[in-house]
Amino acid sequence: MAEKTLNPFEIVQKQVFDACQALGTDPAVYEILKEPQRTLEVSIPVRMDDGSIKSFLGYRAQHNDALGPTKGGIRFHPNVYMDEVKALAMWMTFKCAVLGLPYGGAKGAVKCDPKSMSQGEIERLSRGYMRAISQIVGPEKDIPAPDVYTNPQIMAWMADEFSKMREKNVFGIITGKPLIMGGSAGRNSATARGCVFTIVQAAKRLGIDLNGARVVVQGFGNAGSFAAELMAQLGSKIIAVNDSKGAAVNPKGLDPKAVKEFKAKTGTVKGFPGSCDASNDEVLTMDCEILIPAALENQITSQNAAQVKAKIIGEAANGPTTPEADEILAKNGVLVIPDILANAGGVTVSYFEWVQNLQNFYWTEEEVNSRLERMMVAAFDAVYDMHVEKKVKMRDAAYMRAVARVAEAMKVRGWL
Repeated sequence: MAEKTLNPFEIVQKQVFDACQALGTDPAVYEILKEPQRTLEVSIPVRMDDGSIKSFLGYRAQHNDALGPTKGGIRFHPNVYMDEVKALAMWMTFKCAVLGLPYGGAKGAVKCDPKSMSQGEIERLSRGYMRAISQIVGPEKDIPAPDVYTNPQIMAWMADEFSKMREKNVFGIITGKPLIMGGSAGRNSATARGCVFTIVQAAKRLGIDLNGARVVVQGFGNAGSFAAELMAQLGSKIIAVNDSKGAAVNPKGLDPKAVKEFKAKTGTVKGFPGSCDASNDEVLTMDCEILIPAALENQITSQNAAQVKAKIIGEAANGPTTPEADEILAKNGVLVIPDILANAGGVTVSYFEWVQNLQNFYWTEEEVNSRLERMMVAAFDAVYDMHVEKKVKMRDAAYMRAVARVAEAMKVRGWL
């Protein structure tokens, strides 16, 4: 029977419902958590390079602020829609909670194709988006960050625009900024580094030697490329990577830095010297020890999950595995490190950046990486121990830990 197509919002609602049921929470907990507290849809008029005016649709969703101000990235993508943004905001709430960060979750997006736009058009769009959402964001309200197809330069333009509106520098409005503008050392590789820290812990628990272990990275953007490099530094063999245009596969191993340089020149990993191409499903189901999905949602489904051969999946992407696929992987003994844990390194170092901005005191990259490792290892251990103790999937354990923390905050605040 074909898998029912669920949008990401329905998926995360089910994950939260299941966690509430497993914890035996007050029914009011799910009633509050099943929808964002606030959503905003805006229209952003932008003067294009040819002199015409084009209006872009923008979104911001703030899910829950029981633990603190909301936090979450901004993506520029032609296919983004409100339910996706709401789901990503909810995932951010639980990602922050599972790491013990004093944040709730939020997410933002603009429906656009940045690949077809000039730098000037992207800058005008970025500034317009910040003006449009400025009333509901701020260092004590909601702190955005980069996401798909956004970067430190875009964050700098947005922070500058907000600062102009407030007539003072407000660098703590946004994270993922360039270093010169209050960015944090180590932020660029933080998502990948956090994911690798959890993979190392999982490998220890399962008795897998990462030196020589075969690794597949699906999605060779920022997180995927850094994850490949970091795994290679541990002695692992990167046998396949891919992007939206194709793959680079070599059973003898790839040099991630060389692949990254090749992609920077050609726009894709496809055609990397000495490699062969493969479909997305072929990449996901290759014989390997470690699989790192680092692309978009709903990549591992009921259609391909049974063919996944990896022993450990580290979800560097948000929502790459559907609920039905999750059940199949669990039955087949695959240890899935869920997205709200595996890719929480990015928001953790964003938290570090925010703290540094508020204090106007900055840490070295070594300090950032050391603090990140401590937090990721502690969170992994807590989730893994609950997974073993309660005999539940890692994803269920992560949600149970996160929902319990948010529910406690809501209770002491008198929301329940």
